[in-house]
Amino acid sequence: MQQAIEIGRFITFEGGEGSGKSTQVNILAERLSRSGRPVFVTREPGGSPAAENIREVLLSGQVAQFGPLAESVLFATARADHIENAIQGALQQGQWVICDRFVDSTRAYQGAMGGVPRALINALEQLTVGPVMPDITFILDIPAEEGLARVSARAEGQDLDRFESQELMSHERIRRGFLDIADEEPGRCVVVDASQPEAMVAEDVWETVLQRLNP
Repeated sequence: MQQAIEIGRFITFEGGEGSGKSTQVNILAERLSRSGRPVFVTREPGGSPAAENIREVLLSGQVAQFGPLAESVLFATARADHIENAIQGALQQGQWVICDRFVDSTRAYQGAMGGVPRALINALEQLTVGPVMPDITFILDIPAEEGLARVSARAEGQDLDRFESQELMSHERIRRGFLDIADEEPGRCVVVDASQPEAMVAEDVWETVLQRLNP
């Protein structure tokens, strides 16, 4: 008799610019791999060939002239393809999916900062995401000014992307948007102080994963 494959777990990392999401994604992926869990690391926008093409358009700023609603629709389009062609299959194969950004980024950037009504964002989520919501979402919280300073130091003269280059007040609204989401969904979202040293952030993340998902 063939043994049933255990359904994988889905973990996302969210936060403003310079919060250290990508670093923490990689640290967690390595720790889970060492614990014997198969891991699939991905990102948004992107994560599948078609979604990666949309990513280039979004981050270039070409869509900005059409406003946050158009961006929301494009993010949702990319997300639908990402789920169908990457995330769902990995979960069904028993992999632990770790994603750098997901639905909460649309809620914070296009919703809280861009002014797209929450009802419309919810409708897009229902069409594209359905039941494929994360088991845990880590919201890496850092003051906007500190996060932007990190981004500037990392860029070393390179051009910032469409979202990194927005003004400080916009980034503060994004930060508030993420914290509001955490207040609304405490069962899914965990706020981590991302102004701590990298190793301390990683320990906070790992302790939560141990407590909630027991890998």
